[in-house]
Amino acid sequence: MSRRGNCYDNAHAESFWSRFKAELLDGGSFPGMADSNLEISHHIADYNVERRHSSLGYLVPNHFAIHLQKTSQFCPA
Repeated sequence: MSRRGNCYDNAHAESFWSRFKAELLDGGSFPGMADSNLEISHHIADYNVERRHSSLGYLVPNHFAIHLQKTSQFCPA
């Protein structure tokens, strides 16, 4: 996190929510709360497990985290 007042404080979160709304809602709405909870949980699971990200070298976030943990074990602190 950067200092207070810096415009980049929430850049990652804002990017996620922007894509989330564009991909999941597509201008529509949900018929009920149960439907929205189910779709949101599926979307987040898909986002972390199946969707590749160009900023991570086209890896899935979960695979990137595992790769980072493995490689950081070999680097001196």
